[in-house]
Amino acid sequence: MSASLGRLVSPARQVFRFEPQGAVADSPARGASQGQGKPVQRLSPITDEEWDSRLAGRADCSFFHGKPWAAVLAQTYGYEPHYFAVRAGETLDALLPVMEVDSWLTGRRGISLPFTDYCDPLAGSLSAFQQLFDEAVVYGRNRRWKYLELRGGQQFLASAMPSHRFYGHELALMEDEKVLFAALSPAVRRAVRKAEREGVRVEFLNDARGISQFYALHCRTRRKHGLPPQPFRFFQNVQKHILARGGGIIVLAQAGARSVAGSIFFQLGQQAIYKFGASDERTLELRGNDLVMWEGIKYFATRGCRKLHLGRTSAVNEGLHRFKLGWGARECTINYFKYDLRKSAFVPGRDEALGWHNKVFAALPLSLSRFLGTLLYRHVA
Repeated sequence: MSASLGRLVSPARQVFRFEPQGAVADSPARGASQGQGKPVQRLSPITDEEWDSRLAGRADCSFFHGKPWAAVLAQTYGYEPHYFAVRAGETLDALLPVMEVDSWLTGRRGISLPFTDYCDPLAGSLSAFQQLFDEAVVYGRNRRWKYLELRGGQQFLASAMPSHRFYGHELALMEDEKVLFAALSPAVRRAVRKAEREGVRVEFLNDARGISQFYALHCRTRRKHGLPPQPFRFFQNVQKHILARGGGIIVLAQAGARSVAGSIFFQLGQQAIYKFGASDERTLELRGNDLVMWEGIKYFATRGCRKLHLGRTSAVNEGLHRFKLGWGARECTINYFKYDLRKSAFVPGRDEALGWHNKVFAALPLSLSRFLGTLLYRHVA
């Protein structure tokens, strides 16, 4: 085990306390902070036609802060958006995006944001973040949230205990294909060349056909890993709100008439993110996964992107960790934080990527696994 991995998975048991200033449990929710500075407003990007333009130009903004991702989450799972923001005219000075998950199975809580690899609060200072956090806690207590979960924000919560730690990987992009290829590990370069010799070809799609082909691969991959697939309507909404509007692409590897691997990438300005990957386990020797990633890298590099984020990786997923390191990416840590509103403290969590449930879902018929995924994902968030 590497030293960095050892640090990543070392359990922390101390509970750090971070009592929001003015966060009173029985205060009425007013939608605006009564603290100093500009008021905090509770907004919804879904009803704001100018939302994405209000975020334009922010270097700290990611794809996940935008309206399309909010629309996917709300329309698929029924989550209610509560985006705590400070406005300056027509732009946003600060932002803490939150979705309320109201579940009879897992409880009511605020998450920033569900099914999201990372989503740092947008704030220019600790005091600006504190103002957003205060308002979210006040609102959450009135709504009887169990927790407020942040998927990012380490820069503002350096003394708080993370609930989860994940690997993150960022790849610097450039238009020079030879330089990009030389940065790959020797094993990855060989895999890409093998896929090309085997006649694997790649398609770039953003339509319903592409989503259907990718979803078939997604279901196979989730079953292999012992997890239920996400609902098909989730990927239909991804296609409708993101891909069809130029916010990303599906990259599919084909061998003959068969789809053997695929990935879905999102893009915002000069940043792209590898969000989903899947493959047919019967054809892994064709190295379609490697070719799909390589073609995705070239696609975004030639379209002005200068950074490709490879998403989060669980510390227990050594195979995925090695795969991402092979592309010459810079490794970082993504910290999640869970604030218990009843204890007024950050509390630990548990990475449930591996457990008894993996064997159960791996053994289920795919139709039953899909049905359970449709039922369960909105509760898990």
